[in-house]
Amino acid sequence: MYNEEVEKKIGRSLESFRHIYRSEKEDKIKYWFFGIIAVFVVLLFLPWTQNIRSEGVVTSLKQDQRPQEVNNIIPGRILKWYVREGDFVKAGDTIVQLAEIKDEYLDPQLLERTDDQIVSERMTLDNYRSKISTTLSQMEAMKSERDLKLKSIDNKVLQVLRKVQSDSIKLVAVQNEMSVADRQLEGAINMYDQAIIPLTEFEKRKVLHQNVAAKLISAQNDYNNTRQDLLILQIEKNGIVQEYNEKIAKTQGDQFTAQSQVATGQGKIAKLQNQYDNYRIRQGQYYVVAPQDGQIVKAMKAGINEMVKEGAMIVEIVPIEFDKAVEIWVKPMDVQLLSRGQHVRFMFDGFPAIVFTGWPSASFGTFGGVVTAVESNVSVNGMFRVLVAEDPEDRPWPRELRQGGGAVAFALLKNVPIYYEFWRQINGFPPDFYKANNELVNAKK
Repeated sequence: MYNEEVEKKIGRSLESFRHIYRSEKEDKIKYWFFGIIAVFVVLLFLPWTQNIRSEGVVTSLKQDQRPQEVNNIIPGRILKWYVREGDFVKAGDTIVQLAEIKDEYLDPQLLERTDDQIVSERMTLDNYRSKISTTLSQMEAMKSERDLKLKSIDNKVLQVLRKVQSDSIKLVAVQNEMSVADRQLEGAINMYDQAIIPLTEFEKRKVLHQNVAAKLISAQNDYNNTRQDLLILQIEKNGIVQEYNEKIAKTQGDQFTAQSQVATGQGKIAKLQNQYDNYRIRQGQYYVVAPQDGQIVKAMKAGINEMVKEGAMIVEIVPIEFDKAVEIWVKPMDVQLLSRGQHVRFMFDGFPAIVFTGWPSASFGTFGGVVTAVESNVSVNGMFRVLVAEDPEDRPWPRELRQGGGAVAFALLKNVPIYYEFWRQINGFPPDFYKANNELVNAKK
């Protein structure tokens, strides 16, 4: 008893004794154990935001605001540089001057000589047009002359027709007179045979008959001659028509030839005008200008007199002002979980951030985005490209962001308890399918 009491008194007075021997103290390990278990159980029922993690780069929503190549349209050699890499240019500023290298474009007066050819062809074209007008006048004159001659022939024909009619009447009268003379001669022969009339009377009637017969032959000849004259006039009329038709046809052939020459000349002029415009535009391509405001990078050629091929890249322009966006690549297994209007959180390179993927509201230094496009075809890297724009309802993205900078994206999905997320991760199941409420997103916008 003495020893125990002495040891207790000594032990109470020594600090090392109190730290080593804890027999008189109450053990709190069980409280800590049950407390930790309770906290862990409570944590299992806390909400957890499922997400898809992916990497991407900063880009622009509009194609014309992305880095673009500046290409030359024509081949040539570099004559003079107006910018250096890193310079900032405005739209329309000259970047480089090229010189011609093809033989057919080396003539310093190419435009003037081509224009002279166009003027010469136009003068030739005007001459052919004048020839067409002349042939038209010739044809009109020939038609007028033909009509006058045909009218004169028609008048002669009308006169001959009247003469034919007159000769026909005369012939009929002489034929009637011949009939009477025949009867008289026949009666005279009978009376002379019967000795009723003397020989002198008989011979007188005989002479009268012969005169009437001669008169009949003359009338017949006049009638036939008049009809022959009518036939000759008709033949002459046909000859005049044929002659002038041949002349008009020949003149019309000259007109068609001139029209063909006019069409050919118009084709030549159009071709020369096309060449002239091509030469003029080509001379305007000797100066390569900036298509938009931006910074000059990646000069592919250096020095003077270097040759550049047609369509070759000379420099690249990176726009300074652009509508910021991020393109991310998502695995085929996760792309079905994304849709337009879905929210995404970003952590940009160069901007510190503290990220709690399951509790985006507790994260610090992240920026919000909204999915604007999900491509339907797989990229060459085996993943799908998703375009995310800046969330107008979240804090603005840093102005210092540059195109091509890295970004880590967390596409926010469905809110689930932590125990469910543990169970899903252990079993290797994909996140729950969740479709953003586009109508609600549009209403907020």
